[in-house]
Amino acid sequence: MTSYALGDIQGCQPQMQELLEMIERESPYAKLLFAGDLVNRGPNSLDALRQVKNLEEKAVTVLGNHDLHLLAVAAGIGQIKPGDSIQPILDAPDRDELIDWLRHRPMAYTDDDYLLVHAGVLPQWDLNKTMELAHEVEMVLRGSDWKAFLKEMYGNVPNQWDDGLTGTARLRCIVNGLTRLRFCKADGEMEFASKMGTSEAPAGYMPWFDVPDRKTKDVTLVFGHWSTLGLLLRDNLIALDTGCVWGGQLTAVRLDDRSVFQVACPDFLEPFGAERK
Repeated sequence: MTSYALGDIQGCQPQMQELLEMIERESPYAKLLFAGDLVNRGPNSLDALRQVKNLEEKAVTVLGNHDLHLLAVAAGIGQIKPGDSIQPILDAPDRDELIDWLRHRPMAYTDDDYLLVHAGVLPQWDLNKTMELAHEVEMVLRGSDWKAFLKEMYGNVPNQWDDGLTGTARLRCIVNGLTRLRFCKADGEMEFASKMGTSEAPAGYMPWFDVPDRKTKDVTLVFGHWSTLGLLLRDNLIALDTGCVWGGQLTAVRLDDRSVFQVACPDFLEPFGAERK
């Protein structure tokens, strides 16, 4: 089955529909891989969430930081922020069904020789380790104590992986690596303040995928999250977030041959503004 990976939707449902129709004309039976952040910032988060859910087995989506934010707000823990567009989901008659479906999505997904995550993979994690750690978070999100976990999810520490981490600190570090990572040091120390492109890396830090001897260097990493990075295609790397919600494009890449499919988007939010993720 032909697979297409799609970048961050962020509530841009009309553009997603146009891109899906484009894919349908090319490959009617395609498998769709969403790199997370289905919701928030764009104007049609409820429609986007419903549509991807209704794709059922045809689609896989990993959880992004905005998806986790929605779960936290729905759980009564997180607060709606300026620029959020998730209130229609919270007010929807099928709210509970949507939230339950979302919290059962994976944190990472692999098939053959690629690995799909929302943001990044720490350099100490190989493919198997990444999937094992992702599963630890998934089990908590899908369990009865998911709200208690979300209450402790937020925070920037620990900012470096250690196999000896336990409890909340361990889970938070995994979540931050998979859903927030952009820059880190060679030893995996994460930096969360910088959101611009690779040319503006903080001193001593580098893009996570450029860390020498990264243990996933022989796996094709597919990810979104980094809109200021834009589309990046390397032998073992596919970056998909091309800033749809910022007036850029919504992008899909056919994994078989790296063909690129894009839909232009209106400028919903001010590029490079204070609210840029």
